[in-house]
Amino acid sequence: MKSDVILIDNQENGFEAAVDEAKKVAVYRALEGTDTLHVQLITEEMLSMAHSVTGINSASFWIEAEGKEICFHLTAKTVMDKEKKEELLAAATSRQNDAAVSFLGKLRDAFENALMADVDHGNDIPDDIMEDLANHEIESLEYDGYERSVLHKLADNIKIGIRGDTVDMKVTKKIA
Repeated sequence: MKSDVILIDNQENGFEAAVDEAKKVAVYRALEGTDTLHVQLITEEMLSMAHSVTGINSASFWIEAEGKEICFHLTAKTVMDKEKKEELLAAATSRQNDAAVSFLGKLRDAFENALMADVDHGNDIPDDIMEDLANHEIESLEYDGYERSVLHKLADNIKIGIRGDTVDMKVTKKIA
């Protein structure tokens, strides 16, 4: 069974529809208790992580369920840089890019890595100046990895494939 494909944009439009779709899948599969909560939580954390790390320009989300296995899919377009790629691959169970398994895939990945931009933190306002600004609220802009840790705890397998500006994420959960 395959759920409807939900379109998500950078304004988080579609997040609620994706969670509703996860609830429908849980009802359709007659899941109970914690399994239902896990399906919903995996959906929420997967979307949240993709939004936090990539900023999602546009994405498609759907769920496939066969037997006792549920697969959550997310395909997103983003402007990729080295920092984003490292954060995404850190979420994968294998810590590897699943789009770079063949010889040509590894070669393409090496070229993409060589051409990929480094993140420029040079335009950040120095801390001593920020501290002098009145009513300035200090907040950390770094990704803390919370969603990634929740996904690792709940999922049986997480695969991430990055090719150019497209990210394919597949999270698998086996239901008891």
